[in-house]
Amino acid sequence: MTTETISAPRYLTYVPLTDLTPAPRNPKRHELELLIGSIRMHSLVEVPVADERTQCILHGHGRREALIEMQARGMSVPGGVVLDEDGGWLVPVLRGWSSKSDAEAEALAIKLNRLPGEGGWDPREFTAVLEDLATNATELFDSLAISADEMDKLFGQIDPETLPGGGREGEPPRLHLPADGHGDGLNPDDDGRAPHSTCPACGHMFTTGR
Repeated sequence: MTTETISAPRYLTYVPLTDLTPAPRNPKRHELELLIGSIRMHSLVEVPVADERTQCILHGHGRREALIEMQARGMSVPGGVVLDEDGGWLVPVLRGWSSKSDAEAEALAIKLNRLPGEGGWDPREFTAVLEDLATNATELFDSLAISADEMDKLFGQIDPETLPGGGREGEPPRLHLPADGHGDGLNPDDDGRAPHSTCPACGHMFTTGR
């Protein structure tokens, strides 16, 4: 009985950070400090994706920039990254996909960045998660970098009457348009404390400091 070796169509391999070639055009902007903070806190979790045809990365330009900056600042090697014999940083890269043209490569690069966020958030579930983080894990909540404006917009989508204990608890949540008068708005107080938002579900005050 013979054993046949099957090559995986997608595979993870470690590549020198200096060998990660960015795409010739990449319209995506990056908040470098937030990426560095996330990698330091959670390690490198989402890995760059390579295009075998061009030998450039399709996805992961921001993480590449963040890692280069971390290395330049002399920061410690984050989890998920390993050292080679000379002390260089080796980064995991997803390989095995090849584009048919530059147009396809650029289209996929946009989709990999854009499509995951297109579904939006369930406002009640999202608020519940944020409340738990703000109450029990302040550092993790702060690392999300959600502004008071964003919090108010989220709370403005929730009809308190459909929340547990509300008069229409069994009904689906009503989504309000930003201009319909719901939500508490941005409220820096007279003492100069940080802006805060109040959850209509539980009255929890989120202080964002942003």
